[in-house]
Amino acid sequence: MRLRNKVAVITGGASGIGLATARVFAREGAKVAIGDIVDAAPSIKDITASGGEAFAQVIDVTRSGQIDSLISAAVDRWGGLDIMFNNAGVGLPKPITEVSEAEFDRIFAVNVKGVYLGCKAALPFLLRRRAGSIINMSSNGGLIGRPADPVYCATKHAVMGLTKSLALNYAHLNIRVNALCPGPINTPMLWAGATGEEQRRAKLSQVLASCPAARYASADEVAAAALFLASDESAFINGIGLAIDGAKAAGIMPLDRYRLDFAINM
Repeated sequence: MRLRNKVAVITGGASGIGLATARVFAREGAKVAIGDIVDAAPSIKDITASGGEAFAQVIDVTRSGQIDSLISAAVDRWGGLDIMFNNAGVGLPKPITEVSEAEFDRIFAVNVKGVYLGCKAALPFLLRRRAGSIINMSSNGGLIGRPADPVYCATKHAVMGLTKSLALNYAHLNIRVNALCPGPINTPMLWAGATGEEQRRAKLSQVLASCPAARYASADEVAAAALFLASDESAFINGIGLAIDGAKAAGIMPLDRYRLDFAINM
């Protein structure tokens, strides 16, 4: 088991990538504490039913006291902290001209402040062990620009800046800080706003058109990457944004994958 007796805290663990990661971590021997804005206890029944150790707590990642409470509960129960996965996040697929100030404030509060608070709360416990892994949820939108969701991309670029800076600051203390940068993943966020079969097909066409691999990934594929960054197998990997996006962030796709029917004004 790659995480035997490790203690992990995961935010946004009630569904999607967070839940898939909780299951993988538990299967690999970790004790897992999950926080989410909704009750994640029903989601992790399979972990405890199979003999894994896990508990869930309802928290709002934008409130420092609530993240502190989740981490403290894990430390009180299991004696320390080894892994912090700041996974909670929200999307905002809108052009900037349609983003309200309230929406701007909310997405920065969840996607950036939530990561900052998670890192800040976890670090004192990792420093006690002089070891540990922090994994922050960014996006391939934290590595490249995306025209459909610029404010979301801004939050994920901020996560990358925080990740790299913390990695530099704590590397000599054997604490690693890395980020996951997924592309199209089959989670509720991917299908936001697509209510019927026709809308889902249209959304899927858009997703495949912009991904060189011409597919989306499962939450389990991202969880496998999280496991790698949490484990000692990645002991010399620090300060990176790991793209899990079918080469989407790598550059420009081959010409035959693009539309060529645009009107040209000369």
